[in-house]
Amino acid sequence: MGMKDQFQEKSEQLQQQAKQRAQQGKEQLQNRGRRQDEDMDEQRRRRESEERFDQDYEV
Repeated sequence: MGMKDQFQEKSEQLQQQAKQRAQQGKEQLQNRGRRQDEDMDEQRRRRESEERFDQDYEV
């Protein structure tokens, strides 16, 4: 295997690694966005529950 072949193989490996990291980064951003949405939904449900509780006991 010549130097040119080694260089080309290393270059291809680095490109693959970069693609994998980019894909992982996209997935992490998507998951982070989903988690934020879920947290907001949970907060809204908790707040609505507390409001209903307060209304039930207001006289």
